Amino acid sequence: MNKRCSLTRRGYPAHKFDTVERMAQELETLRTEMEAYLKQYGMAVFYGYHRMVDSMSQVLWDTARHPDFKEFLQTARHAGVRLIVFNYRAFSLAQIDDALDELEDAELTREEKRSYESRLRKLQAYEGFTCAVELSFTIDGRVYSFESSTDWYEAFTDILGEIEAVMQEHEDEQDDSIGGYFSNN
Repeated sequence: MNKRCSLTRRGYPAHKFDTVERMAQELETLRTEMEAYLKQYGMAVFYGYHRMVDSMSQVLWDTARHPDFKEFLQTARHAGVRLIVFNYRAFSLAQIDDALDELEDAELTREEKRSYESRLRKLQAYEGFTCAVELSFTIDGRVYSFESSTDWYEAFTDILGEIEAVMQEHEDEQDDSIGGYFSNN
């Protein structure tokens, strides 16, 4: 019996795309639910940027023990919050390209680079999908945040962290090697 593999979006086999689609849709669905919930309860929504870069002190919601965003928003309402900052990010090929550019400059063996490249290219299937959502509000100079991201996006950020660690290690080695060239006089 000859099994044919039908191709779908971006040339991936249909069975593989179904898994990718299902994994990617989970956060898409959550994002849609969040917007509907905010509208239903009459909360003002400000579509802003990721708040972790704010200089204010941060308090992160414990999503491991309390994963329901509705609980976070109910807490905000009970605290008198009327404005919620909503941010969501779509995954783009530019993020992968930037990682590949960094990888090119990393001091790794050819085999290590190929391994990272392979892992990064597998993530191309998620282009355009929501990779992270964030709800936040500010009270008394503190930012309170609810964040959720997909497993595949966390894998991507782990890869970035690994590449950055290798590059930092190489920079540290170079700094150490320069030490003997200068006089202490």
